Amino acid sequence: MKRIALAIVVGVLSIAVAAPAFAQDVKNGKKVYEEYCKTCHQANGQGMPKIYPPVAKSDYIKSQSVEILIREVVFGKSGKVKVNGQEYNGVMAPLPSKYKDKDVADVLTYVFTNFGNSKGKVTPQQVAAAKKKGKVK
Repeated sequence: MKRIALAIVVGVLSIAVAAPAFAQDVKNGKKVYEEYCKTCHQANGQGMPKIYPPVAKSDYIKSQSVEILIREVVFGKSGKVKVNGQEYNGVMAPLPSKYKDKDVADVLTYVFTNFGNSKGKVTPQQVAAAKKKGKVK
């Protein structure tokens, strides 16, 4: 019984410590999004019809692996893509190099946990690993 109680206390404390860190990650991600991404994808994540795809409630985000999405943000993306039934054929510039792995992780965490998406948290370690694979072909 004492072990169960101890496990519960440890679990609650872990959540209490992780929640502020996650909130800070999302806050930083929102800052990066507002500095760079919202120009095309707009503040509400709806994009611009026929020009820039939405990140809001995006079936593309839902269907792609986190690794692929990281690589597209880091290295950019060009060519045809279908998002929420609409085809787009343009260029997404890579996130500027001033943004570090933590910033990439945080902006994706922000997008993945907002705008009606539910893909979850991205870590700098995931970004570093994905970057090693280079641009998506």
